[in-house]
Amino acid sequence: MKVLPFTIPVPHDHSIIVQEEVLPHFYTYLHRHAEIQITWIKKGEGTLLAGNNMHVFREGEIYMIGANLPHLFKSDPAYFQADGDKEVHTITIFFNPSGKLSALFNLPEMKTIKAFIAQNQSGFKIPDSMYTDIAHRITDIQNANGAEQLYGFIELLNILTQTSDLQPLSSGSYAFSMTDPEGMRIAAVYDYIMQNYSSALTLEDVAMQAHLTPTAFCRYFKKHTRHTLVNFINKVRVNEACKMLVNGSAKSIATVAYSCGFNSITNFNYVFKSITGVSPRDYVNGYANAIE
Repeated sequence: MKVLPFTIPVPHDHSIIVQEEVLPHFYTYLHRHAEIQITWIKKGEGTLLAGNNMHVFREGEIYMIGANLPHLFKSDPAYFQADGDKEVHTITIFFNPSGKLSALFNLPEMKTIKAFIAQNQSGFKIPDSMYTDIAHRITDIQNANGAEQLYGFIELLNILTQTSDLQPLSSGSYAFSMTDPEGMRIAAVYDYIMQNYSSALTLEDVAMQAHLTPTAFCRYFKKHTRHTLVNFINKVRVNEACKMLVNGSAKSIATVAYSCGFNSITNFNYVFKSITGVSPRDYVNGYANAIE
């Protein structure tokens, strides 16, 4: 897995690009690009890696990903089964305020929108309360052309600037100071942990993926992710546990705990609550109440 620098191909007669994809699974490489993207996940679920953090994503969610933020929508394992019939469906708007749109974003009337983008470079998830409105606007932008499309795009950004209490997808300045070699090294570590989270992971094994000694790796990992290795592994395991708890793939909380690499129910309950703020049982009940 590498952090691949992407160049989104913008047609010569467009300032933004709207891309709709229906695929067996999401793109499998951690990547980044100069364009900001707004992605509506019409179909699909998995784990979103964004900078130095991760989030469970589900069908019907919308995310804004900041420019040059390393990210990956990682599909759940079921999407890679040879005889599976799952697929993902997304609509994404790509735009670069420093590219063709620079003249627009430098207008005095765009000051508020430009400041909003600068303040949210780590990206965010669109609040659920705004989902219907934003999804409708994305569809309108996709179906429009010329000045009408650009007008709809500006209107969408203006609506987003009125949103409060946004939670960043990534913390700190990690995403913006990382060089490509550093990104490739971190990506290798991420991939190894996400492929082996259910096993007993040792510091020595993980450090080997970065070609560092355990001592050097601890310093390196904390510097570039702002997490200790143990904390990061726990977050991966809890993210996977959250998905298992709500999709009915396990018969009991104990099964989930051991399937996600925890060696005791007590430890699982403690770590789960420290990360999510609720117990596994309350998490399941809260999800059930939310979808009723």
